[in-house]
Amino acid sequence: MKQKGKLISFVGFILIFMLVACSDDGSSSTVEDDNAPDLSEPGDPFGKYEEAITIAIGQEVDPSDTSLQNGDTPLDNQYTRHVKENLNIDVEHAFTASPSNYDQKVSLAIASNDLPDAMVVGPVELRQLVEADQIADLTDVYENYASPAIKEIIDSTEGVAINNVTFDGRIMAIPNSQAGADGVHNLWIRQDWLDDLGLEPPQTIDDLKEVAKAFVEDDPDGNGQDDTIGLAGPDTSNKLYANFLESTNNLYGFDGIFSALHAYPGYWLEGDDGEPVYGSTLPETKEALSVLRDMYSEGLIDTEMGVREDSGESIISGNTGMFFGPFWMPYGPITDAVKTNPEANWQSYAVPLDANGEYTPHLSTTTTQYVVVRKGYEHPEAAMKILNNLLAHESEFDPSIGGPGYYPIRLVYAPADEMEVTTEALREVLAGTKEPSDFYDMPAYKLLKSDVDTVFDVKLEPYDDMDIEYWDLETNLGQWTRTYSALVGTGPLVDTEIKGVTSLVYSQTKTMEDRWVNLKKLEDETFLKIIMGTASLDTFDQFVEDWKKQGGETIAEEVAEITSN
Repeated sequence: MKQKGKLISFVGFILIFMLVACSDDGSSSTVEDDNAPDLSEPGDPFGKYEEAITIAIGQEVDPSDTSLQNGDTPLDNQYTRHVKENLNIDVEHAFTASPSNYDQKVSLAIASNDLPDAMVVGPVELRQLVEADQIADLTDVYENYASPAIKEIIDSTEGVAINNVTFDGRIMAIPNSQAGADGVHNLWIRQDWLDDLGLEPPQTIDDLKEVAKAFVEDDPDGNGQDDTIGLAGPDTSNKLYANFLESTNNLYGFDGIFSALHAYPGYWLEGDDGEPVYGSTLPETKEALSVLRDMYSEGLIDTEMGVREDSGESIISGNTGMFFGPFWMPYGPITDAVKTNPEANWQSYAVPLDANGEYTPHLSTTTTQYVVVRKGYEHPEAAMKILNNLLAHESEFDPSIGGPGYYPIRLVYAPADEMEVTTEALREVLAGTKEPSDFYDMPAYKLLKSDVDTVFDVKLEPYDDMDIEYWDLETNLGQWTRTYSALVGTGPLVDTEIKGVTSLVYSQTKTMEDRWVNLKKLEDETFLKIIMGTASLDTFDQFVEDWKKQGGETIAEEVAEITSN
Protein backbone atom coordinates (compact mmCIF):
# COMPACT_ATOMS: atom_id res chain seq x y z
CA MET A 1 0.00 0.00 0.00
CA LYS A 2 2.83 2.37 0.76
CA GLN A 3 4.42 1.69 -2.63
CA LYS A 4 1.05 2.19 -4.37
CA GLY A 5 0.55 5.47 -2.53
CA LYS A 6 3.99 6.70 -3.58
CA LEU A 7 3.25 5.83 -7.21
CA ILE A 8 -0.06 7.71 -7.15
CA SER A 9 1.62 10.74 -5.56
CA PHE A 10 4.36 10.74 -8.18
CA VAL A 11 1.89 10.49 -11.06
CA GLY A 12 -0.15 13.27 -9.50
CA PHE A 13 2.95 15.46 -9.27
CA ILE A 14 3.72 14.91 -12.95
CA LEU A 15 0.14 15.80 -13.95
CA ILE A 16 0.18 18.95 -11.86
CA PHE A 17 3.57 19.98 -13.31
CA MET A 18 2.27 19.50 -16.87
CA LEU A 19 -0.87 21.53 -16.15
CA VAL A 20 1.15 24.37 -14.68
CA ALA A 21 3.78 24.35 -17.42
CA CYS A 22 1.34 24.55 -20.35
CA SER A 23 -1.71 26.71 -20.97
CA ASP A 24 -4.66 25.75 -23.15
CA ASP A 25 -3.07 27.32 -26.24
CA GLY A 26 0.16 25.42 -25.68
CA SER A 27 2.29 28.41 -24.75
CA SER A 28 4.79 28.19 -21.89
CA SER A 29 3.85 29.80 -18.61
CA THR A 30 7.11 28.97 -16.85
CA VAL A 31 8.30 31.89 -14.72
CA GLU A 32 11.34 33.35 -16.45
CA ASP A 33 14.26 35.15 -14.83
CA ASP A 34 13.72 38.81 -15.66
CA ASN A 35 17.44 39.37 -15.13
CA ALA A 36 18.42 36.97 -17.93
CA PRO A 37 18.14 38.97 -21.18
CA ASP A 38 17.99 37.63 -24.71
CA LEU A 39 21.60 38.04 -25.73
CA SER A 40 20.75 37.84 -29.42
CA GLU A 41 18.87 41.15 -29.20
CA PRO A 42 20.41 44.61 -28.57
CA GLY A 43 20.50 45.41 -24.86
CA ASP A 44 21.30 48.34 -22.62
CA PRO A 45 25.10 48.45 -22.11
CA PHE A 46 24.54 50.22 -18.79
CA GLY A 47 21.25 48.60 -17.75
CA LYS A 48 20.80 48.02 -14.02
CA TYR A 49 19.44 44.62 -13.01
CA GLU A 50 16.07 44.76 -11.24
CA GLU A 51 17.19 42.02 -8.89
CA ALA A 52 20.79 41.78 -7.71
CA ILE A 53 23.01 39.25 -9.44
CA THR A 54 26.38 37.94 -8.26
CA ILE A 55 29.59 37.53 -10.20
CA ALA A 56 32.51 35.62 -8.67
CA ILE A 57 35.79 36.79 -10.16
CA GLY A 58 39.44 35.93 -10.08
CA GLN A 59 41.37 39.08 -9.21
CA GLU A 60 44.97 40.16 -8.89
CA VAL A 61 45.48 41.93 -5.57
CA ASP A 62 48.85 43.54 -4.91
CA PRO A 63 49.68 43.22 -1.19
CA SER A 64 52.11 46.14 -1.47
CA ASP A 65 49.35 48.50 -2.67
CA THR A 66 48.45 50.59 0.36
CA SER A 67 46.08 52.97 -1.40
CA LEU A 68 42.86 51.59 0.10
CA GLN A 69 41.62 53.84 2.89
CA ASN A 70 38.88 54.22 5.51
CA GLY A 71 38.44 50.51 6.13
CA ASP A 72 37.95 49.64 2.47
CA THR A 73 38.89 46.16 1.28
CA PRO A 74 39.48 44.54 -2.13
CA LEU A 75 35.78 43.58 -2.09
CA ASP A 76 34.36 46.75 -0.53
CA ASN A 77 35.74 49.93 -2.07
CA GLN A 78 34.78 52.82 -4.32
CA TYR A 79 34.84 50.54 -7.37
CA THR A 80 32.77 47.62 -6.09
CA ARG A 81 30.27 50.02 -4.53
CA HIS A 82 29.95 51.84 -7.84
CA VAL A 83 29.28 48.56 -9.67
CA LYS A 84 26.62 47.70 -7.10
CA GLU A 85 24.95 51.10 -7.24
CA ASN A 86 24.98 51.45 -11.03
CA LEU A 87 24.42 47.86 -12.14
CA ASN A 88 23.10 46.03 -9.05
CA ILE A 89 25.89 43.46 -9.35
CA ASP A 90 27.45 41.97 -6.23
CA VAL A 91 31.12 41.13 -6.73
CA GLU A 92 32.62 38.14 -4.97
CA HIS A 93 36.06 36.57 -5.12
CA ALA A 94 36.49 33.08 -6.50
CA PHE A 95 40.19 33.61 -5.90
CA THR A 96 42.72 36.38 -5.41
CA ALA A 97 46.45 36.29 -6.08
CA SER A 98 49.44 38.60 -5.90
CA PRO A 99 50.95 39.83 -9.19
CA SER A 100 53.65 37.16 -8.98
CA ASN A 101 51.13 34.34 -8.42
CA TYR A 102 48.14 35.40 -10.51
CA ASP A 103 49.11 33.50 -13.67
CA GLN A 104 49.68 30.37 -11.61
CA LYS A 105 46.23 30.68 -10.03
CA VAL A 106 44.69 31.06 -13.49
CA SER A 107 46.57 27.98 -14.73
CA LEU A 108 45.37 25.96 -11.75
CA ALA A 109 41.78 27.05 -12.38
CA ILE A 110 42.06 25.93 -16.00
CA ALA A 111 43.70 22.60 -15.11
CA SER A 112 41.03 21.79 -12.52
CA ASN A 113 38.17 23.11 -14.68
CA ASP A 114 37.13 25.26 -11.74
CA LEU A 115 36.86 28.71 -13.25
CA PRO A 116 35.51 31.86 -11.65
CA ASP A 117 32.54 33.43 -13.40
CA ALA A 118 34.92 35.91 -15.03
CA MET A 119 38.60 36.79 -14.95
CA VAL A 120 41.36 38.55 -16.87
CA VAL A 121 43.77 36.33 -18.81
CA GLY A 122 46.62 36.67 -21.29
CA PRO A 123 46.90 35.25 -24.83
CA VAL A 124 48.36 31.91 -23.73
CA GLU A 125 45.61 31.22 -21.22
CA LEU A 126 42.94 32.37 -23.66
CA ARG A 127 43.96 29.78 -26.22
CA GLN A 128 44.06 27.06 -23.55
CA LEU A 129 40.56 27.97 -22.38
CA VAL A 130 39.17 27.92 -25.91
CA GLU A 131 40.72 24.54 -26.69
CA ALA A 132 39.40 23.13 -23.39
CA ASP A 133 35.89 24.46 -24.22
CA GLN A 134 35.67 26.11 -20.79
CA ILE A 135 34.55 29.63 -21.67
CA ALA A 136 31.41 31.20 -23.06
CA ASP A 137 30.97 32.40 -26.64
CA LEU A 138 30.73 36.19 -26.24
CA THR A 139 29.90 37.10 -29.84
CA ASP A 140 26.35 38.21 -29.04
CA VAL A 141 27.45 39.79 -25.77
CA TYR A 142 30.00 41.98 -27.55
CA GLU A 143 27.77 42.87 -30.47
CA ASN A 144 24.71 43.71 -28.37
CA TYR A 145 26.12 44.91 -25.03
CA ALA A 146 29.49 46.56 -25.65
CA SER A 147 29.12 50.32 -25.26
CA PRO A 148 29.60 52.52 -28.32
CA ALA A 149 32.74 54.01 -26.72
CA ILE A 150 34.36 50.60 -26.22
CA LYS A 151 33.48 49.57 -29.76
CA GLU A 152 34.96 52.80 -31.11
CA ILE A 153 38.23 52.23 -29.27
CA ILE A 154 38.46 48.56 -30.23
CA ASP A 155 37.67 49.42 -33.87
CA SER A 156 40.59 51.88 -33.79
CA THR A 157 42.99 48.91 -33.57
CA GLU A 158 42.10 48.12 -37.20
CA GLY A 159 40.93 44.63 -36.39
CA VAL A 160 43.87 43.55 -34.24
CA ALA A 161 41.96 43.42 -30.95
CA ILE A 162 38.97 41.48 -32.27
CA ASN A 163 41.14 39.13 -34.34
CA ASN A 164 43.07 38.19 -31.20
CA VAL A 165 39.91 36.89 -29.52
CA THR A 166 38.20 35.33 -32.55
CA PHE A 167 38.32 31.56 -32.90
CA ASP A 168 36.45 29.80 -35.71
CA GLY A 169 34.57 33.01 -36.38
CA ARG A 170 33.36 33.46 -32.80
CA ILE A 171 34.38 36.11 -30.26
CA MET A 172 35.50 34.15 -27.20
CA ALA A 173 36.71 36.98 -24.98
CA ILE A 174 36.53 40.76 -24.58
CA PRO A 175 39.87 42.35 -25.58
CA ASN A 176 41.46 45.45 -24.18
CA SER A 177 42.98 48.30 -26.18
CA GLN A 178 45.74 50.30 -24.60
CA ALA A 179 47.83 53.39 -25.06
CA GLY A 180 50.95 52.78 -27.10
CA ALA A 181 52.97 54.55 -24.42
CA ASP A 182 52.44 51.52 -22.15
CA GLY A 183 55.01 49.61 -24.18
CA VAL A 184 57.85 52.13 -23.94
CA HIS A 185 60.00 51.99 -20.82
CA ASN A 186 61.53 55.34 -19.85
CA LEU A 187 64.48 55.81 -17.56
CA TRP A 188 63.20 57.34 -14.31
CA ILE A 189 65.89 59.23 -12.36
CA ARG A 190 66.21 61.04 -9.05
CA GLN A 191 66.86 64.48 -10.51
CA ASP A 192 67.70 65.86 -7.06
CA TRP A 193 70.52 63.30 -6.80
CA LEU A 194 71.83 64.39 -10.20
CA ASP A 195 71.74 68.03 -9.15
CA ASP A 196 73.39 67.41 -5.79
CA LEU A 197 76.24 65.53 -7.45
CA GLY A 198 76.58 68.01 -10.32
CA LEU A 199 75.65 65.43 -12.98
CA GLU A 200 73.73 65.70 -16.23
CA PRO A 201 71.04 63.19 -17.21
CA PRO A 202 72.62 60.27 -19.07
CA GLN A 203 72.27 60.04 -22.82
CA THR A 204 74.22 56.90 -23.65
CA ILE A 205 74.85 53.59 -21.91
CA ASP A 206 78.32 54.83 -20.90
CA ASP A 207 76.69 57.90 -19.35
CA LEU A 208 74.24 55.63 -17.55
CA LYS A 209 77.12 53.64 -16.06
CA GLU A 210 78.81 56.81 -14.81
CA VAL A 211 75.62 58.07 -13.16
CA ALA A 212 74.93 54.68 -11.58
CA LYS A 213 78.49 54.57 -10.24
CA ALA A 214 78.12 58.02 -8.69
CA PHE A 215 74.76 57.10 -7.18
CA VAL A 216 76.33 54.05 -5.54
CA GLU A 217 79.63 55.56 -4.38
CA ASP A 218 79.07 59.28 -3.74
CA ASP A 219 76.36 59.16 -1.05
CA PRO A 220 73.68 61.01 -3.05
CA ASP A 221 71.17 60.87 -0.18
CA GLY A 222 73.71 62.46 2.18
CA ASN A 223 73.18 60.07 5.09
CA GLY A 224 76.79 58.96 5.30
CA GLN A 225 75.88 55.32 4.74
CA ASP A 226 76.67 52.90 1.92
CA ASP A 227 73.02 52.10 1.22
CA THR A 228 72.14 53.45 -2.25
CA ILE A 229 71.33 51.54 -5.44
CA GLY A 230 72.39 52.89 -8.81
CA LEU A 231 69.94 51.09 -11.09
CA ALA A 232 67.06 48.91 -9.90
CA GLY A 233 66.62 45.40 -11.25
CA PRO A 234 63.54 43.25 -11.77
CA ASP A 235 61.93 41.74 -8.69
CA THR A 236 60.21 38.37 -8.48
CA SER A 237 57.04 39.81 -10.07
CA ASN A 238 58.71 41.27 -13.14
CA LYS A 239 60.98 40.38 -16.03
CA LEU A 240 64.41 41.20 -17.41
CA TYR A 241 62.58 42.64 -20.44
CA ALA A 242 59.11 42.69 -21.97
CA ASN A 243 58.33 40.04 -24.59
CA PHE A 244 55.96 39.46 -27.48
CA LEU A 245 53.35 37.83 -25.23
CA GLU A 246 53.71 40.46 -22.47
CA SER A 247 54.82 43.52 -24.37
CA THR A 248 53.75 46.27 -21.97
CA ASN A 249 54.22 47.55 -18.47
CA ASN A 250 57.40 45.74 -17.47
CA LEU A 251 58.75 47.26 -14.26
CA TYR A 252 62.39 47.59 -13.22
CA GLY A 253 63.68 45.50 -16.15
CA PHE A 254 66.51 46.41 -18.50
CA ASP A 255 64.42 47.10 -21.60
CA GLY A 256 66.13 50.41 -22.30
CA ILE A 257 69.66 49.00 -22.20
CA PHE A 258 68.78 46.14 -24.53
CA SER A 259 67.08 48.39 -27.09
CA ALA A 260 69.89 50.96 -27.06
CA LEU A 261 72.13 48.13 -28.26
CA HIS A 262 69.53 47.10 -30.87
CA ALA A 263 68.86 43.93 -28.91
CA TYR A 264 65.22 42.91 -28.71
CA PRO A 265 65.07 39.68 -26.72
CA GLY A 266 61.60 38.23 -26.45
CA TYR A 267 60.54 39.76 -29.80
CA TRP A 268 60.18 38.16 -33.22
CA LEU A 269 62.19 40.12 -35.77
CA GLU A 270 62.93 39.95 -39.48
CA GLY A 271 66.33 38.36 -40.01
CA ASP A 272 68.91 39.30 -42.63
CA ASP A 273 67.43 36.67 -44.93
CA GLY A 274 63.92 38.05 -44.54
CA GLU A 275 62.80 35.16 -42.36
CA PRO A 276 61.53 35.52 -38.77
CA VAL A 277 64.14 35.16 -36.05
CA TYR A 278 63.75 35.21 -32.29
CA GLY A 279 65.54 38.23 -30.85
CA SER A 280 66.77 36.36 -27.78
CA THR A 281 69.00 34.21 -30.00
CA LEU A 282 70.81 37.04 -31.81
CA PRO A 283 74.37 38.34 -31.21
CA GLU A 284 73.03 41.75 -30.14
CA THR A 285 71.37 40.12 -27.16
CA LYS A 286 74.63 38.45 -26.15
CA GLU A 287 76.35 41.86 -26.31
CA ALA A 288 73.65 43.41 -24.10
CA LEU A 289 73.99 40.58 -21.59
CA SER A 290 77.74 41.26 -21.48
CA VAL A 291 77.09 44.93 -20.68
CA LEU A 292 74.62 44.06 -17.94
CA ARG A 293 76.98 41.42 -16.57
CA ASP A 294 79.73 44.02 -16.22
CA MET A 295 77.37 46.53 -14.60
CA TYR A 296 76.21 43.96 -12.09
CA SER A 297 79.74 42.86 -11.23
CA GLU A 298 80.69 46.51 -10.65
CA GLY A 299 77.79 46.97 -8.23
CA LEU A 300 75.90 49.42 -10.45
CA ILE A 301 72.75 47.26 -10.49
CA ASP A 302 70.77 46.22 -7.42
CA THR A 303 72.59 43.20 -5.99
CA GLU A 304 69.25 41.73 -4.88
CA MET A 305 67.71 41.73 -8.37
CA GLY A 306 65.77 38.58 -9.12
CA VAL A 307 65.19 37.75 -5.45
CA ARG A 308 63.82 41.03 -4.15
CA GLU A 309 60.05 40.70 -3.73
CA ASP A 310 59.28 44.33 -4.58
CA SER A 311 61.80 46.70 -6.14
CA GLY A 312 59.28 49.48 -5.60
CA GLU A 313 60.00 49.39 -1.88
CA SER A 314 63.58 50.55 -2.47
CA ILE A 315 62.23 53.46 -4.49
CA ILE A 316 59.73 54.46 -1.83
CA SER A 317 62.37 54.23 0.91
CA GLY A 318 64.69 56.49 -1.08
CA ASN A 319 67.48 53.97 -1.70
CA THR A 320 67.25 53.71 -5.50
CA GLY A 321 68.38 56.36 -7.97
CA MET A 322 67.24 55.00 -11.36
CA PHE A 323 64.89 52.42 -12.85
CA PHE A 324 63.19 51.62 -16.13
CA GLY A 325 59.40 51.71 -16.30
CA PRO A 326 56.44 53.04 -18.30
CA PHE A 327 54.97 56.54 -18.17
CA TRP A 328 52.50 55.66 -15.41
CA MET A 329 55.00 54.99 -12.63
CA PRO A 330 53.43 57.72 -10.44
CA TYR A 331 50.60 55.18 -10.11
CA GLY A 332 53.30 52.84 -8.80
CA PRO A 333 55.97 53.68 -6.24
CA ILE A 334 56.67 57.31 -7.17
CA THR A 335 53.62 58.79 -5.43
CA ASP A 336 54.52 57.00 -2.19
CA ALA A 337 58.18 57.95 -2.67
CA VAL A 338 57.29 61.63 -2.89
CA LYS A 339 54.88 61.41 0.04
CA THR A 340 57.69 59.83 2.07
CA ASN A 341 60.25 62.39 0.91
CA PRO A 342 58.81 65.54 -0.75
CA GLU A 343 62.25 66.35 -2.19
CA ALA A 344 62.42 63.10 -4.19
CA ASN A 345 62.38 64.73 -7.61
CA TRP A 346 61.64 61.81 -9.94
CA GLN A 347 61.90 62.76 -13.62
CA SER A 348 61.81 60.54 -16.70
CA TYR A 349 63.91 60.54 -19.86
CA ALA A 350 63.70 58.80 -23.23
CA VAL A 351 67.17 57.30 -22.90
CA PRO A 352 69.63 55.68 -23.35
CA LEU A 353 70.14 56.43 -27.03
CA ASP A 354 71.84 54.12 -29.50
CA ALA A 355 75.24 54.69 -31.11
CA ASN A 356 73.61 57.02 -33.67
CA GLY A 357 71.96 59.14 -30.98
CA GLU A 358 68.52 57.70 -31.73
CA TYR A 359 65.87 56.38 -29.37
CA THR A 360 64.97 52.87 -30.50
CA PRO A 361 62.69 51.17 -27.91
CA HIS A 362 60.58 48.10 -28.50
CA LEU A 363 56.88 48.80 -29.01
CA SER A 364 53.86 46.90 -27.74
CA THR A 365 50.78 45.45 -29.31
CA THR A 366 47.49 47.26 -28.86
CA THR A 367 45.90 44.40 -26.93
CA THR A 368 47.40 42.08 -24.35
CA GLN A 369 44.64 41.17 -21.88
CA TYR A 370 41.22 39.62 -22.20
CA VAL A 371 38.16 39.10 -20.03
CA VAL A 372 36.75 35.59 -20.28
CA VAL A 373 33.50 34.26 -18.86
CA ARG A 374 32.96 30.75 -17.53
CA LYS A 375 30.86 28.61 -19.83
CA GLY A 376 27.48 28.17 -18.17
CA TYR A 377 27.52 31.40 -16.17
CA GLU A 378 23.97 32.75 -16.30
CA HIS A 379 24.86 36.37 -17.01
CA PRO A 380 27.82 36.62 -19.41
CA GLU A 381 26.64 40.11 -20.34
CA ALA A 382 27.39 41.23 -16.76
CA ALA A 383 31.12 41.17 -17.45
CA MET A 384 30.62 43.41 -20.46
CA LYS A 385 28.49 45.83 -18.42
CA ILE A 386 31.18 46.04 -15.75
CA LEU A 387 33.71 47.00 -18.42
CA ASN A 388 31.31 49.55 -19.95
CA ASN A 389 30.79 51.06 -16.51
CA LEU A 390 34.50 51.55 -15.94
CA LEU A 391 35.13 53.33 -19.22
CA ALA A 392 32.12 55.59 -18.76
CA HIS A 393 32.98 56.60 -15.19
CA GLU A 394 36.76 56.20 -14.86
CA SER A 395 37.36 59.92 -14.46
CA GLU A 396 35.10 59.96 -11.38
CA PHE A 397 37.27 57.61 -9.32
CA ASP A 398 40.04 58.78 -7.01
CA PRO A 399 43.10 56.51 -7.35
CA SER A 400 44.59 57.91 -4.15
CA ILE A 401 41.92 56.08 -2.09
CA GLY A 402 42.13 52.84 -4.05
CA GLY A 403 44.28 52.11 -7.06
CA PRO A 404 42.52 51.22 -10.34
CA GLY A 405 43.66 47.61 -9.97
CA TYR A 406 40.86 47.13 -7.44
CA TYR A 407 38.21 47.60 -10.11
CA PRO A 408 36.61 44.19 -10.81
CA ILE A 409 37.77 42.45 -14.01
CA ARG A 410 39.43 45.64 -15.17
CA LEU A 411 40.69 46.12 -18.71
CA VAL A 412 42.41 49.22 -20.00
CA TYR A 413 40.63 50.98 -22.86
CA ALA A 414 42.48 53.80 -24.55
CA PRO A 415 43.26 55.04 -28.06
CA ALA A 416 46.85 54.29 -29.02
CA ASP A 417 47.80 57.98 -28.76
CA GLU A 418 45.81 58.74 -25.60
CA MET A 419 48.75 59.87 -23.47
CA GLU A 420 50.44 61.91 -26.19
CA VAL A 421 47.18 63.76 -26.91
CA THR A 422 46.66 64.31 -23.19
CA THR A 423 50.16 65.65 -22.66
CA GLU A 424 49.92 68.08 -25.54
CA ALA A 425 46.48 69.29 -24.42
CA LEU A 426 47.73 69.92 -20.86
CA ARG A 427 50.71 71.85 -22.17
CA GLU A 428 48.47 74.06 -24.31
CA VAL A 429 46.12 74.77 -21.41
CA LEU A 430 49.04 75.59 -19.11
CA ALA A 431 50.56 77.85 -21.74
CA GLY A 432 47.25 79.66 -22.21
CA THR A 433 47.09 78.95 -25.94
CA LYS A 434 43.89 76.92 -25.51
CA GLU A 435 41.01 76.71 -23.05
CA PRO A 436 39.94 73.50 -21.30
CA SER A 437 36.65 73.65 -23.19
CA ASP A 438 38.53 73.20 -26.46
CA PHE A 439 39.05 69.55 -25.47
CA TYR A 440 35.60 68.68 -24.17
CA ASP A 441 34.24 67.04 -27.32
CA MET A 442 36.68 64.10 -27.44
CA PRO A 443 34.79 61.19 -25.81
CA ALA A 444 37.28 58.48 -26.81
CA TYR A 445 39.83 60.24 -24.59
CA LYS A 446 37.80 59.44 -21.52
CA LEU A 447 39.84 61.31 -18.91
CA LEU A 448 40.80 64.33 -20.98
CA LYS A 449 38.03 66.65 -19.76
CA SER A 450 38.91 65.97 -16.14
CA ASP A 451 42.62 66.37 -16.96
CA VAL A 452 42.31 69.82 -18.48
CA ASP A 453 39.76 71.00 -15.92
CA THR A 454 41.98 70.17 -12.92
CA VAL A 455 45.50 70.80 -14.20
CA PHE A 456 45.77 74.13 -12.35
CA ASP A 457 44.78 72.38 -9.12
CA VAL A 458 47.99 70.36 -9.14
CA LYS A 459 50.55 72.24 -11.27
CA LEU A 460 52.16 75.33 -9.79
CA GLU A 461 54.04 78.10 -11.56
CA PRO A 462 56.28 78.15 -13.47
CA TYR A 463 54.09 75.96 -15.58
CA ASP A 464 56.89 74.79 -17.84
CA ASP A 465 59.11 73.54 -14.99
CA MET A 466 58.31 69.95 -14.02
CA ASP A 467 60.50 69.67 -10.91
CA ILE A 468 58.65 68.24 -7.94
CA GLU A 469 58.75 71.53 -5.99
CA TYR A 470 56.38 73.09 -8.53
CA TRP A 471 53.55 70.65 -7.90
CA ASP A 472 50.71 70.58 -5.36
CA LEU A 473 50.20 67.07 -4.00
CA GLU A 474 47.77 68.11 -1.29
CA THR A 475 44.77 69.52 -3.16
CA ASN A 476 44.04 66.49 -5.34
CA LEU A 477 46.52 63.65 -5.00
CA GLY A 478 44.67 61.40 -7.42
CA GLN A 479 44.72 64.01 -10.17
CA TRP A 480 48.35 64.83 -9.38
CA THR A 481 49.21 61.19 -10.06
CA ARG A 482 47.46 61.32 -13.42
CA THR A 483 48.85 64.71 -14.48
CA TYR A 484 52.41 63.89 -13.37
CA SER A 485 52.18 60.68 -15.42
CA ALA A 486 51.25 62.73 -18.47
CA LEU A 487 53.56 65.73 -18.21
CA VAL A 488 56.59 64.00 -16.64
CA GLY A 489 56.08 60.39 -17.69
CA THR A 490 54.81 60.93 -21.23
CA GLY A 491 56.47 64.28 -21.96
CA PRO A 492 59.76 62.71 -23.15
CA LEU A 493 57.87 60.51 -25.60
CA VAL A 494 56.19 63.57 -27.10
CA ASP A 495 59.47 65.46 -27.37
CA THR A 496 61.57 62.60 -28.77
CA GLU A 497 61.55 61.07 -32.21
CA ILE A 498 60.87 57.42 -31.49
CA LYS A 499 62.25 54.86 -33.93
CA GLY A 500 60.51 51.94 -32.31
CA VAL A 501 60.70 48.26 -33.13
CA THR A 502 57.66 45.98 -33.20
CA SER A 503 57.42 42.22 -32.94
CA LEU A 504 56.29 40.31 -36.03
CA VAL A 505 53.73 38.49 -33.87
CA TYR A 506 52.26 39.05 -30.41
CA SER A 507 50.48 35.72 -30.02
CA GLN A 508 51.56 32.11 -29.66
CA THR A 509 51.70 29.35 -32.27
CA LYS A 510 50.61 25.72 -32.02
CA THR A 511 53.97 24.36 -30.90
CA MET A 512 54.26 27.08 -28.28
CA GLU A 513 51.29 25.58 -26.46
CA ASP A 514 53.46 22.62 -25.44
CA ARG A 515 56.97 24.00 -25.62
CA TRP A 516 56.95 27.69 -24.77
CA VAL A 517 56.81 27.44 -20.99
CA ASN A 518 59.97 25.35 -20.92
CA LEU A 519 61.71 27.44 -23.57
CA LYS A 520 60.95 30.64 -21.70
CA LYS A 521 62.16 29.12 -18.44
CA LEU A 522 65.41 28.12 -20.17
CA GLU A 523 65.82 31.65 -21.47
CA ASP A 524 65.01 33.43 -18.21
CA GLU A 525 67.23 31.24 -16.06
CA THR A 526 70.17 31.34 -18.48
CA PHE A 527 70.11 35.10 -18.94
CA LEU A 528 69.74 35.82 -15.23
CA LYS A 529 72.70 33.56 -14.44
CA ILE A 530 74.82 35.26 -17.10
CA ILE A 531 74.04 38.74 -15.76
CA MET A 532 74.69 37.72 -12.16
CA GLY A 533 77.94 35.99 -13.06
CA THR A 534 76.99 32.47 -12.02
CA ALA A 535 77.25 31.30 -15.65
CA SER A 536 79.79 32.32 -18.28
CA LEU A 537 78.87 34.62 -21.14
CA ASP A 538 79.51 31.77 -23.57
CA THR A 539 76.58 29.93 -21.96
CA PHE A 540 74.54 32.07 -24.33
CA ASP A 541 75.77 30.05 -27.31
CA GLN A 542 74.69 26.79 -25.70
CA PHE A 543 71.31 28.38 -24.90
CA VAL A 544 70.78 29.22 -28.58
CA GLU A 545 71.60 25.66 -29.60
CA ASP A 546 69.33 24.14 -26.95
CA TRP A 547 66.53 26.58 -27.73
CA LYS A 548 66.50 25.55 -31.38
CA LYS A 549 66.59 21.82 -30.59
CA GLN A 550 63.83 21.99 -27.99
CA GLY A 551 61.24 23.39 -30.37
CA GLY A 552 62.54 26.84 -31.31
CA GLU A 553 63.22 25.95 -34.93
CA THR A 554 59.71 24.55 -35.39
CA ILE A 555 58.21 27.61 -33.75
CA ALA A 556 60.20 29.89 -36.06
CA GLU A 557 58.74 28.02 -39.03
CA GLU A 558 55.24 28.53 -37.65
CA VAL A 559 55.87 32.25 -37.15
CA ALA A 560 57.10 32.42 -40.76
CA GLU A 561 53.88 30.80 -41.92
CA ILE A 562 51.77 33.26 -39.93
CA THR A 563 53.63 36.33 -41.16
CA SER A 564 53.55 35.21 -44.78
CA ASN A 565 49.75 35.05 -44.83
